[in-house]
Amino acid sequence: MVILRVLCAAAAFPIFATSSVSFSQAAAKPAQHQATEDSRLRAIYTAEDAWRKAQRGAGDEDHPDAILAQLPSVDAATQQADLAHWEGVLRQVDALHPVSLSPTERVNYQVFRAQLIVLINAQKFREYERPVNSDTTFWSDEEDVARATFKSALDYTNYIAQLNDLPRYFHENIANMRSGLARGFTPPRVTLTGRDETILPVADAKTPQSTIYYKPFDKMPATIPAAEQAKLRSAAAAAIQTGVIPAYRELLTFFRDDYLPHAQTSLAATDLPDGKAYYQSKILEFTTLTLTPDQIHAIGLSEMAKIHAEMLATMQQSGFAGSLPDFLRFLRTDPQFYARKPDDLLSRAAVISKQFDGVASQYFGYLPRERFGIKPVPAAIAPFYTSARGGPGVYLVNTYDLPARPLYSLPALTLHESAPGHAFQMPIAAEVVKARHLPKFRNAYISAYGEGWALYCERLGTEMGIYHTPYETFGMLSYQAWRAARLVVDTGIHSQGWTREQAQQYLRDNTALSDHEIETEVDRYISWPGQALSYYLGEMAILNARHKAEAALGPRFNVRAFHDAVLELGSVPLPVLTDHIDQWIANGGLGPYPDMEK
Repeated sequence: MVILRVLCAAAAFPIFATSSVSFSQAAAKPAQHQATEDSRLRAIYTAEDAWRKAQRGAGDEDHPDAILAQLPSVDAATQQADLAHWEGVLRQVDALHPVSLSPTERVNYQVFRAQLIVLINAQKFREYERPVNSDTTFWSDEEDVARATFKSALDYTNYIAQLNDLPRYFHENIANMRSGLARGFTPPRVTLTGRDETILPVADAKTPQSTIYYKPFDKMPATIPAAEQAKLRSAAAAAIQTGVIPAYRELLTFFRDDYLPHAQTSLAATDLPDGKAYYQSKILEFTTLTLTPDQIHAIGLSEMAKIHAEMLATMQQSGFAGSLPDFLRFLRTDPQFYARKPDDLLSRAAVISKQFDGVASQYFGYLPRERFGIKPVPAAIAPFYTSARGGPGVYLVNTYDLPARPLYSLPALTLHESAPGHAFQMPIAAEVVKARHLPKFRNAYISAYGEGWALYCERLGTEMGIYHTPYETFGMLSYQAWRAARLVVDTGIHSQGWTREQAQQYLRDNTALSDHEIETEVDRYISWPGQALSYYLGEMAILNARHKAEAALGPRFNVRAFHDAVLELGSVPLPVLTDHIDQWIANGGLGPYPDMEK
């Protein structure tokens, strides 16, 4: 699962409705007409980018990672204004003639329009009234800022401005949560139980210095004079003491006394206001496909049967003599499969990542410039966090509850979260955007593509020689089964009336996941409808594209060139990726890409 804070189409799958224009057979348009249409689209998305900057007070082009001086406005009036704005932008986009666009701008059009649809749907269903789920909250997002890298006095000054703005931001979110509560639009109560513990460290803090928000001031850059450091520390302590801690205490009282006791008891997204349409909008967002819940459920059952056969064959290779349930019990309980110390888990993850480095050039023509570090998940959030997450510059490994972190699954997990998964793909996407001067919205994260790629990387580990024992291969297959099972479980919960226990038992029967992982994962699916669907459907798109390329190109198929082709557009809807690979095949399957090697 990727770290982020923002937003296969196989022939038998319906494609993403907002990206379904086919350009391959479009009549060629005069160059002047194309240039005019290109400039119209560029004017629309450039104006949209400027509008977003104005809303958020974003940093300049030379300092894109700078700490911002304000938090966003999230009150109901602003949310409705955002909806009106994005609907207006969509009308402008729909007035264009996409067949008249140049190839690069056609992709920009498809990605931009898809993102607008997601934004509009979120506003229409008033998702801002649910700014919390089982492992992500608006307050934990703000705490992440305190873990960022501060480079200048301006970063610290802006951060202090954020701290002073935090009470207003919290009040607006609480008001939105009250509105959601009034209309029955909350996460299910069962997934919120215990989440008040994530508020406590700040709410109960005795001093500003003991909070996460003071962390950037523990060690400041030597380039900032000592006197200025002292002033900044004093201002930060005052902001935390007078604003941040009281805001957390107010949040804690609201969460415990009002929100949790009155949150909805049903698990299903379809039981929310306009629930069937809402769940379908989440399927569209996270898969970029127009599949129905019933279609996805059937795909999941079919894929599970195939993976089950692979799991049984691998179990037999290990020499285990019992049944599959016996084997799963053995994997969950035998001490040989579990680290004794957190550093042991981190060290093993580091070794696996270096094993990939040793074969990377055989499978990828273009390698990202950015490297990544391996760190433990922060202790405050680890009990409710997934087993690991990766993104640009970091691979977070959860060292909480080591008996829930099997070593036989670590190779697959590492390939998914670090390289060649999220911590590899996302930097490439950013480098593509920069090298080819693409609009910044092209660096947004589309779950079906990003998670599909990361899951494909787990499978690729077999080819790359990363799995050294039948147990590690079984761990990979268990992870494949886990993602296929999500198709069954997510749709079961949100459209077929499944209970929490039923969902947990399905994972327990069909994967080697620990009980702790199963419980946290099911709660995530319950409170985040649709997200779990993106992984396996995305992987299917990439695998289907590869099988098509291998059949069409025969001995000319080059796996390095194929992977470069999959990665070169960055994060795009699955139908856009499928069209791109079809064109790559038609062009002879050539690579790598010279302009990316500069």
